[in-house]
Amino acid sequence: MADKKLVEQITSREEDFAQWYTDVVKKAELTDYSSVKGFMVIRPAGYAIWERIQYELDTRFKATGVQNCAMPLLIPQSLLEKESEHVEGFAPEVAWVSYGGSKRLEERLCVRPTSEVLFCDYYSKVVKSYRDLPQLLNQWCSVVRWEKTTRPFLRTREFLWQEGHTVHATAEEAEERTLLMLNIYADVLENELAIPVVKGRKTDKEKFAGAIATYTVEALMHDGQALQCATSHNFGDGFAKAFDVQYLSKENKIEAVHQTSWGITTRTIGALIMVHGDDSGLVIPPRIAPVQVVIVPIQQNKEGVLDKAYALKDELLKAGIRVKVDDSDKTPGFKFADGEVRGIPLRLEIGPKDIEKDQAVLVRRDNREKIVAELSGLTAEVEKLLKAMQKDMYDRALAFQKERTTDAKNLDELVASLDKKPGFVRAMWCGCRDCEDKLKEYSGITSRCIPMEQEEISDSCVVCGKKATKMVYWGRAY
Repeated sequence: MADKKLVEQITSREEDFAQWYTDVVKKAELTDYSSVKGFMVIRPAGYAIWERIQYELDTRFKATGVQNCAMPLLIPQSLLEKESEHVEGFAPEVAWVSYGGSKRLEERLCVRPTSEVLFCDYYSKVVKSYRDLPQLLNQWCSVVRWEKTTRPFLRTREFLWQEGHTVHATAEEAEERTLLMLNIYADVLENELAIPVVKGRKTDKEKFAGAIATYTVEALMHDGQALQCATSHNFGDGFAKAFDVQYLSKENKIEAVHQTSWGITTRTIGALIMVHGDDSGLVIPPRIAPVQVVIVPIQQNKEGVLDKAYALKDELLKAGIRVKVDDSDKTPGFKFADGEVRGIPLRLEIGPKDIEKDQAVLVRRDNREKIVAELSGLTAEVEKLLKAMQKDMYDRALAFQKERTTDAKNLDELVASLDKKPGFVRAMWCGCRDCEDKLKEYSGITSRCIPMEQEEISDSCVVCGKKATKMVYWGRAY
């Protein structure tokens, strides 16, 4: 039996979802609080998950020609204010530096909330001709946004992310890149993190400040709240004109470039927790798990047990499986519970009796199924179970999303549906911002996205009853 003390310290999801989330983050040792509110310490277990996400994304980015770079942390106020809509959107969240040592600065410096203006300034210097295009750059960094309410991973004043910024000769190339990056995010979320998403375009009210179009991937958490997992923006030529990013075309004409920006943050770890976690802690999909298999030696002080555990570790490592041996002096029960809290996909138990029978016991984290496997075929069995677990986790999350997605034809149906069974509600919209504002003021409901795949649920707007133009996913969100 696993040691229950660790699990008992985690509040049930159904009892208090918010407290459950905090308990899991703490007990799985993902983050810790720092001395500045809203600035979190990402502990090794949390950072290891982010490294896996980074690897999967970075590999895909580079396959499309993207190169990594690094931009400065600080932005002069005059540079930030060059694009009025952009600065207006971020002004309430900006942190400012006014002193350098003991000397007051002549111009305030903004701690980057995002880096559009830095990339624009750079591109204005290096892009001169059509031969310089496209420019496909990305940086992995942290940004600061002075949020009022904070929560580990989901909303913090400093967070880690990547931000890609590209410039193109034509509007068509920029739109193509915007959608390409959105599809990469969806691919990583669905195939690596086992999180089903809805892809779509944000309404003008919800789009990024300064963009002509913002595309998003939206996911549904276990409590029925929506979470924006990543966004990709088409800036058109607005930033280019504000920052004089222009080039000499093949026709010998001066043209403004067309830009994109796209990003994903450490809030994806929060999504992973809330989509897959259970009352015993984390459940990490095998493909993204930093450790896929934990080997727990039973009666490890007995001769040959630890040697066999390490031999199995070497065998699995050769097959490309990420594995560790828990050879600490804790009891097996404690080790079982610890592995469960941390969400390690597969536990491998090996003891004297198993060695005698030339077998090992494998336990899946997601459903706790126990499998007795012969040592001669152990690697193949582990690979099979990890593959099955990855698929099963995605299928369960997708089934939950479908079960929590309903249709509504009028305002009463929309609100009643979300009050009774939180999730996504698909409903028609006339395109008027007043209707969006009314829904948010009335019941805290926001438009999540205008999905790529459109269906006609009715011919009238769910709010005002006028002729509808688009089907929208609505919900309450983090």
